[in-house]
Amino acid sequence: MKELDVLGVRVEMPTNSPIVLLRERHGQRYLPIWIGAPEATAIAYAQQGVEPPRPLTHDLMVNVIGQLGHQLEQVRITGMEDGIFYASLVFDGGRRVVESRPSDAIALALRSATPILADEALLDLAGITMAIEDEDEVERFREFLDQVSAEDFEGGPEGEEPSGDTPPPES
Repeated sequence: MKELDVLGVRVEMPTNSPIVLLRERHGQRYLPIWIGAPEATAIAYAQQGVEPPRPLTHDLMVNVIGQLGHQLEQVRITGMEDGIFYASLVFDGGRRVVESRPSDAIALALRSATPILADEALLDLAGITMAIEDEDEVERFREFLDQVSAEDFEGGPEGEEPSGDTPPPES
């Protein structure tokens, strides 16, 4: 398993589809996952340290887990099938594993300072290796993240209901 860092979320144009971009901590691979607008907002809020007056769903989940005496120890991005990613939440020394959408798992991991891991085989399959000259693109993405706010992800394309973690849009 390889540890991943969340670089952030952005809206892919022209489809207005949000993605979360993960990067292999000690490597060159990036893992883009298409997600829904509400999930993008939840991830952006966590990265920006936004503390709402009342807990949002992911905040509530972290609070409930702690109050029940459990600890989220790992989030694992476990696989991809037909362009849809899958994840697991690992609790209590691996004794309890709960299936999850990657976007929800990432939002929980950010709120609880829990490591995000991916199988080597998944990174081989779906990871993107950026060449050295592509580092400028990564820097532009980071600059974008510095300027974007969670409100930018509220509301999706007209007439379309957000469906959570989705395969990349067809071109």
